[in-house]
Amino acid sequence: MFRTFDCPKCGAPVKYERNEMLGAQQGTIRCDYCHSSLIAPDESHGQPARVVPITIDLRNLSSRKVTKWIWVIVAIPLFGILMGVLAMIGALAPVFYSISRSEKPSTNSPTTSRKSNNGFADTVLKFGSEGIGPGMFQDARSIAVDGAGRIYVGEYTGGRIQVFDPAGKFITQWSIGDRKTLLRGLAADRKGIVYVVTGGSIRRYAGETGNLLGQIEYVERSGFDDVAVAADGGLVAAWYINRDDIVRFDSNGNVVRTIREAISSASGDSELNTRVAVDGLGNIYALGTFNSAVFKFTPEGKFVNRFSGPGDQPGQLRAASSVAVDGKGRVYVCDIKGIQVFDADGRYLTVLKPDVSAFSMVFNDKNELFVAARKQVIKLALKGD
Repeated sequence: MFRTFDCPKCGAPVKYERNEMLGAQQGTIRCDYCHSSLIAPDESHGQPARVVPITIDLRNLSSRKVTKWIWVIVAIPLFGILMGVLAMIGALAPVFYSISRSEKPSTNSPTTSRKSNNGFADTVLKFGSEGIGPGMFQDARSIAVDGAGRIYVGEYTGGRIQVFDPAGKFITQWSIGDRKTLLRGLAADRKGIVYVVTGGSIRRYAGETGNLLGQIEYVERSGFDDVAVAADGGLVAAWYINRDDIVRFDSNGNVVRTIREAISSASGDSELNTRVAVDGLGNIYALGTFNSAVFKFTPEGKFVNRFSGPGDQPGQLRAASSVAVDGKGRVYVCDIKGIQVFDADGRYLTVLKPDVSAFSMVFNDKNELFVAARKQVIKLALKGD
């Protein structure tokens, strides 16, 4: 049975075969994008995917034909140079430290500035840093914004969701599980209800308190990978068990329609990891990360077109991770090049290159773009809006 997980180093989707009798595949798997050697996740033992450490056997150096006296002759002057450099660094360190303290604000506090991004958008807010404290992140891959402007940021593993005000100030945090929990998707509606995709199910939480309100019931059983909130309060969700479906729910959680084999029937290729977004008119955009393309559907579920494709040229995708739609119907896709922008018909417009590696995106009611970048969150204001 083929499954997929996100590369813990670059975030790209990695496909692997799992034997249900033996557990995760034995040996290592290579990421097609960053070429790291990986160990697949083992859910039964609570082990997430991890990078295989690189080790160097120093004993092999003994085979080199270098005598110990040559090493001594080379090492003595190098040691003297090293000591001199360390002494110089020690003398200058207090000076540099005092300058950095006076010029750089704490990365834990929200910082506001306006930096142009390709003439299309300005980076106006940054908050967060690496860590486990309030307002800090280890692997933030999901983000959502409710009608009051509260920002919800979810860690990929560990079950932690942090809540921030519209200015990026930490408010509170709550948990959806433990260290074994994997968070696959996150969305919030205008009323402050947060929808979390974990374990193949869509759970409903009160955003301010983290109280569990229930989960979205689906007759086909659990298998959800992503979720987005529509303008009417309904949900659009990506579902996969041996086929890639898109399921539309109304605001009460009732199934309105199902687009069966949404991507594979349009492309002819299987799709194991689908990300979804919906515009103000109800059109659905599905990003097939293995197909490296975006597929557009009408609100009634009729296929309209596909755009982009695998490659490194402008408008082509490589290791795409998420899709979002702004208030003017423009489509945004995160990949290794940055955030690529298309019009509603799929014509390439531009690419945004923030200072961070974008992983997940969401727009608020002011058409401002919030980006989760694992260790930090940034906000971009689109020009002309």
